[in-house]
Amino acid sequence: MNTRFGFVAIVGRPNVGKSTLLNHVLGFKLSITSRKPQTTRHRILGIWTEDETQIAFVDTPGMHLAQPKAMNRVMNQTAEKALVGVDAVVMLTEGRIWNKLDERVYQKIRRSTCPSYWVINKVDKLDNKNELLPHIQTIIADHVFDEVFPISALKNLNLGPLLDGLREQMPAGSFMYAEDQITDRSERFLSAEIVREQIMRQLGDEVPYETTVEIESFERNDDLVGIHALISVERDGQKAILVGGGGSRLKQIGIEARRRLEELLFARVALKLWVKVRASWSNDEHALKSLGYFESD
Repeated sequence: MNTRFGFVAIVGRPNVGKSTLLNHVLGFKLSITSRKPQTTRHRILGIWTEDETQIAFVDTPGMHLAQPKAMNRVMNQTAEKALVGVDAVVMLTEGRIWNKLDERVYQKIRRSTCPSYWVINKVDKLDNKNELLPHIQTIIADHVFDEVFPISALKNLNLGPLLDGLREQMPAGSFMYAEDQITDRSERFLSAEIVREQIMRQLGDEVPYETTVEIESFERNDDLVGIHALISVERDGQKAILVGGGGSRLKQIGIEARRRLEELLFARVALKLWVKVRASWSNDEHALKSLGYFESD
């Protein structure tokens, strides 16, 4: 069999749809999503296998300019490290927008020698589709890409041609992963992400960014999985908001997270959530290391 295997980094500024693109390529919800920027904090590997080609997509945190805390710096470093050793780069932007954050991402990927693809997401939301071509022509006059693909990740629009283009760039070689494998991440990691997704979706703008989730216990017995998750926040007021009156908010987070966990794990789930205050964890490198935010080289 003449197989191909390679790595493809998906990069872009926050909230352009990188995780949504990965999920729709895989046909499986691997990366958590929300309407809030910087939902993705870690490198997420999603493995797509079809016929004689296997591509390991690397979903990354959105690159951003402001780095007020250690966690912001770590997220940027994680995204930049994903550009090393890959066989192609997908740079995602949104509609007719090309701003200083997009330019920052481009300046990072232009240092790479591998093929780069400009993927323009959310084209289904454009009021006037005729304005897209002039936008593309303006950008490529000063920016070099191997190919340009307008898509809608959410609507599965034009993903086939994108995958065909990437498939051609993958080098000949044996598959690195089993054909039915979706990711290299553990069930514990994915469980923590699902809990954090519900926090991102259900709370306001401030609290989710100073919240992290650790799985303290994960036990599978036959068709029942027991999970104990610890949610850390930075201030007492944030804990009160997250717990809610009489524990109502925390209960609702648990209900939605348990539903998603049961879909992921194909088992009944007994989920217990705790909340504690861990002051300034997002600006403490030692705390970030213990929480798994530093990627291994």
